[in-house]
Amino acid sequence: QVQLVESGGGLVQAGGSLRLSCVVSGRTRSSYTMGWFRQAPGKEREFVAAISPSGGSTAYADSVKGRFTISRDNAKNTVYLQMNSLKPEDTAVYYCSTPSGYITNWSRQEEYDYWGRGTQVTVSS
Repeated sequence: QVQLVESGGGLVQAGGSLRLSCVVSGRTRSSYTMGWFRQAPGKEREFVAAISPSGGSTAYADSVKGRFTISRDNAKNTVYLQMNSLKPEDTAVYYCSTPSGYITNWSRQEEYDYWGRGTQVTVSS
């Protein structure tokens, strides 16, 4: 059974940084796209970033481009989200996710099959 566990969330002031981690277990191969999504209070869950199985390709939502960086360490079955220049509007629960097979639309959450429980990120002004 595939399991994802996020960590690294917390409370930070605007302009600060956080690094989220997501450890994946229950898979024998790391050749899957990994994605980060977030859900703010009263809003729908939205795409943040995704990374290809090899780590050679990435994609970002326009709202985080230039501030967030997604990366992965396949030897550790871990994906990271480095968040810099945080803004109050980045406050949300951040979820790690991965599909059960090959996908083409990385920003479409319906493509993803496995989800972590999320980690809270709160940015104060």
